[in-house]
Amino acid sequence: MATDAHPPDFSTRHNLLDPNGPVCLIVQAQMGVAAGLDRFQPAGFPEIGHVIYPAPRTDGQSEKVCIVDSPASMANHLEQVCLAGGNDSHLHPDLAGLPYVKCVTDRDPTINGSGITLKPDDPRDRVVTTSLTEGNRIASDYFLDARRLDAGNQPEVATFREDLRTEFGIIIVKGKKKDVYFIPPEEAWWSIYRTLLKYDPNSLVHGVLFAKEQIKISRVLTAHLEAFGAARVGRSGVKFDRLGKTIQPIFAVDEETAREIRATFIIDLALLRSYGREIAQGKPPLGLTQPQKEFLLTFALWKIRELLSRTFSYRSGCKLRAQRLSIRTDDQQEDRDPLTTELPEVNIKSAITAAFPSGQITRVYYPYDQLVKPAKKPGKEDSGPGADEGVEEEDDEGESEE
Repeated sequence: MATDAHPPDFSTRHNLLDPNGPVCLIVQAQMGVAAGLDRFQPAGFPEIGHVIYPAPRTDGQSEKVCIVDSPASMANHLEQVCLAGGNDSHLHPDLAGLPYVKCVTDRDPTINGSGITLKPDDPRDRVVTTSLTEGNRIASDYFLDARRLDAGNQPEVATFREDLRTEFGIIIVKGKKKDVYFIPPEEAWWSIYRTLLKYDPNSLVHGVLFAKEQIKISRVLTAHLEAFGAARVGRSGVKFDRLGKTIQPIFAVDEETAREIRATFIIDLALLRSYGREIAQGKPPLGLTQPQKEFLLTFALWKIRELLSRTFSYRSGCKLRAQRLSIRTDDQQEDRDPLTTELPEVNIKSAITAAFPSGQITRVYYPYDQLVKPAKKPGKEDSGPGADEGVEEEDDEGESEE
């Protein structure tokens, strides 16, 4: 939770963002199942279900390890704590003023047999999705194919994708036919980092892919949730149909037990440092400034702190709470000389105010008649919102898997 500590204090005290600082900051937490239960339900993956694999150990033996949540699912959980509630698109109170992108559509369209009629004076305030809830984050077609709303609540001419391409400073190369390729020159990456920080710093923390523009940014914060010494527990379930119109099948349900459940969070400090560089005394830095990088580190630590500060429901039947933790850098041996055994206190409110005085939220508009229009078959142009690169799939818990 937020405290009165100065945002850069933790990283400055341990030289985490110095040019010769450590490569990674590693937070490990031993987790316990809520209410003292033994069993928990891990993530299921398409076609293979729960994953348990034999992991080799130094004594020549192996140990069964279960993937409770993948990095993609953990990123979803770390984004969920940024919201006021599970199905609420508003920000957590601590994050007031944090920039993000919100896709909105018409509030009161007229729907009749001949089609959909949009009103010029419609408030256009019905939220479709946000960059904190979309699997592709700011690179989702819900934002890129939409248009920003101006001060008069009117959509601009250019799409948000076209605006970003301009601000990114990428080079457009036309092919022999209609294909257009976008090549980010070396110097454009500094603009890309600054632009993403301006519109959606969350995308810099968890990574983003603009496939058409050939822009891929890796995760600064990667998380894993694994169970060690895992064993499968089978039980049954039954579906009841009180109207008697369907078969009432008995089905199998898999759960797990384990000697230890461990959450591991890795903050890539080297990657974060690469987002900006000082060039000379008195000249502006390339890319992000040191305070801006300090903010991203503070934001990542706040996410981890929020996720571990209370019992969190990773899915039905998987409610976990942190019991013990350690924080170390990559150049320290595991379980020896950790920086601390408590999560550092950060003042995220002050960090946001310092980094984003205007508290900008970008509203992009997707017309209702285009939003409900059936998507075209894959491979054709303009296949509809949300069907851009397909870099993430949905598992059986509704969590994105890359």
